[in-house]
Amino acid sequence: MNRAEFVGGIAAAAFARFSGTGDDIGDPASNAQAQALRVLLGRGDAQALDAQTFLFQGRRYRGTFSRTEDGQIVSVVALEQYLYSVVSREMPHSWPGAALQAQAIVARTYVLQRSNPTRQYDLVPSEADQVYTGMDAENLQSTAAVDATAGNVLRYGDGFAQVLYSSCCGGHTESNADAWGGAPLAYLRGVPCTYCTDSHWYAWSQKLPLDQVQRSLTSSLNGLGDLTGIALDAPDASGRARFWTFTGTAGSQRVKASAVRSQLGTRTLPSLLVHRVQFDPPQPQAGRMVTIEGGGLGHGVGLCQWGARGMALSGAGARAILSYYYPGTEIGNA
Repeated sequence: MNRAEFVGGIAAAAFARFSGTGDDIGDPASNAQAQALRVLLGRGDAQALDAQTFLFQGRRYRGTFSRTEDGQIVSVVALEQYLYSVVSREMPHSWPGAALQAQAIVARTYVLQRSNPTRQYDLVPSEADQVYTGMDAENLQSTAAVDATAGNVLRYGDGFAQVLYSSCCGGHTESNADAWGGAPLAYLRGVPCTYCTDSHWYAWSQKLPLDQVQRSLTSSLNGLGDLTGIALDAPDASGRARFWTFTGTAGSQRVKASAVRSQLGTRTLPSLLVHRVQFDPPQPQAGRMVTIEGGGLGHGVGLCQWGARGMALSGAGARAILSYYYPGTEIGNA
């Protein structure tokens, strides 16, 4: 899951009923006892296979579908059936059962935060929310984790916890306030993590041509001339610098680290946990390289998925995993 927008408030637990248009063939949100949600699959042809499944762009999906006024397909699917696909796509099904159960609880909680009766859909099926590709992604291990935690969500006080997760924190999860501003949440203040060291993203090094860096950051570095240096601000409590300072032959510019990552690309700069930026020995500008060393993959807020795996391998259950990464929360019923 990627943080497309941070949820500013707690959404209602029950999903709104969906009134489809066009080729509506039934809405389980209107007549099923199970909670259902609406997933915007996008443009393309959809075809009912039977009363409970349909085909969209070569993939089989549970539930039914409708078309929006502009012709996009919205899948209406029971929440638990949606999770069968999501958990298997967000975490490898070969990982320990406790990690998969923790993922199922977090994914279920995320869905309930996102219900929005003012829109024609609740979620999109990509990393902007959670990856969802239908029935062909399902497998026995992930399905068992969803079934074992059926109805379980993460709660804080009287409402749902605002959950986020990423692949690998690199040694310390990040505070929601440091990552995106706003009020700090007690259970998202960041914790040290010694459990994700098996990930190949735990520590990484990227070597980039200097002219590529400058070209990618043109909008932020306009007018600096040739780059001569890059410095990191003092890190926050998680080890992440919030700003980078670029020095050039015509001046200097302080740029938000999040903007640097966005402009360089999230795979070029896998996370904001950057430990060191180093210029290679002087040589003609066109041939100079920059080495960036860091750790982690993703925003680092909330659950560290590789950390959940490590805790599970050490014998921790789903409850202990979630209590560690979201301190002060409790597992309850939706």
